[in-house]
Amino acid sequence: VPRAARRQRPVYVGQNPQSGTFRRYHAGDYKCQPEVVASMWADQNEVPADAQILTGFTEKDIDKSTLQQYRNRFSAVRPEHPWLTLDTIPFLQKLGGWRQDRETREEGFTVAGILMFGTEDAILALSTQRPFNLDYRERVDESIANRWADRLTIDGTWTPNLFQFYQAVYPRLTNGIKLPFAYLDPQPTLFSDPVRAGMSPVHEAIQEALVNALIHADYSGKGGIILERFADRLELSNPGTLLISMEQLEKGAVSECRNPSLQRMFQMIGSSDKAGSGMDKIWKGWRTQQWRSPRIQEIQQPDRVLLTMPMVSLLPPDSITKLKDALGNQFDTLTADEVLALVIADTEGCVTNKRLQESTTAHHTDLTKMLQHLVSLQLLDSFGYGRWSSYKLPASITESEKFHISKKEEKTKNSPTDGENSTHNDGNSTYNGESSIHNGESSIHNGGNSIHKTDCDALTDPKLQEITREIAGKRRLDPQLMHDAIYDLCAVRALTLDEMAKLLDRNDVYLRNHFLSPMVSEGVLALKYPGTPNHPNQAYIAVPVKEKDVDDN
Repeated sequence: VPRAARRQRPVYVGQNPQSGTFRRYHAGDYKCQPEVVASMWADQNEVPADAQILTGFTEKDIDKSTLQQYRNRFSAVRPEHPWLTLDTIPFLQKLGGWRQDRETREEGFTVAGILMFGTEDAILALSTQRPFNLDYRERVDESIANRWADRLTIDGTWTPNLFQFYQAVYPRLTNGIKLPFAYLDPQPTLFSDPVRAGMSPVHEAIQEALVNALIHADYSGKGGIILERFADRLELSNPGTLLISMEQLEKGAVSECRNPSLQRMFQMIGSSDKAGSGMDKIWKGWRTQQWRSPRIQEIQQPDRVLLTMPMVSLLPPDSITKLKDALGNQFDTLTADEVLALVIADTEGCVTNKRLQESTTAHHTDLTKMLQHLVSLQLLDSFGYGRWSSYKLPASITESEKFHISKKEEKTKNSPTDGENSTHNDGNSTYNGESSIHNGESSIHNGGNSIHKTDCDALTDPKLQEITREIAGKRRLDPQLMHDAIYDLCAVRALTLDEMAKLLDRNDVYLRNHFLSPMVSEGVLALKYPGTPNHPNQAYIAVPVKEKDVDDN
């Protein structure tokens, strides 16, 4: 059943949408909370959320410095544009920051106008009507436990509107990607935007991702805009849901924006377009660096969209060297996509058709044939059937003497005492994934939903398969047996909800409500991120029996 379009939602039964609205989550349909229903009605409204007229706001609520910086950017991109001669109110009216309702004759500043150009007092006043938060966090050195190397949040030291946030965060996100730049503002400040003399595809991808987070956010939702930079990836998340299906998002060419006035404001300074090509631009930019493909996912309770942008090489030289040593002359007979499949299987533990679609332009049926061909050549082992099929390097390769030697050499190269192995490598990529502190078996993010380890690792883990062998296919099962199986699985490794649902062939919400949450409350299981229950990489860990007994006493 296809996903309902934004103007078809909410989908409900009975007469009351507040109590009868359901939404699909993985394999089932589940009743929605009232705030989720309200968000659906807002998305369906003919008047966009950011075009709503606010009462009690005047021209004094517009930060003059912000508006002047915006005009400078506008003038640099469109020097002959007629809007540049307009005064403040007419100028904002053209942009969608001021609106007059044709029917009621009501007029005033819009939500978009205050969000984009508002003073700190105006932003704080607006946040009393709807949740609002902007947060940039940077931790490029994971050894600094629970501390940020840089952070920008609403703390009274700057004007926390969207334009200032965009100007301050974009240089931070692109820091290290070297290009000459110059300031458009004749008197630049800490938050003036350094406009670079040229933009690489990676710059364009990061700019697109940042603007998308700002213009597609549901500013009535929870959590606000959260941008995080790590040594090996960027993570950008915003409240709300996708307005189009994931399939349509991948195809592109369709533009659905929750905040069209904000979109126009960024479009007029050259930071956005309305072609529906945003994700395609992001994927293409990442492919120019041969980095692993960005991934977008929807998170529920609360609703959020998370974009993860790995800065890790898709074809790390060490992996290529290992495969060449193990395969010999056979390596030279492989196509580029076949090499890519083997490298992903080596670096991520396994490879799937879906994973390859994110990294190559080949059709999915051709990729299936290619993977099956590699199986016939005994270069991959197949696990699962149909859409759940995954492929791993066979033991004949991973246990070969040459491959094993390469493994040792790789670990030696990744030693902290090796001066040549910097986290920031000046080669083809800004960040060298193989030298990253997140690399391979020594990674502190190894397991769960780490970008280096996918859920297909769990699906093909022999220890986990042995535990689920007798129960995965049974529809009716004694609850105690399920309880024990979950504990045994989590005793082997930390597992996400999605991984356990696939391993046990059960609905994820059923598992969470009937087993996982009670087991966490009882102290049988522990959360991998106890301080952040809704962490996108949340996983469950079995509490050792002795430790549990001590706690109980």
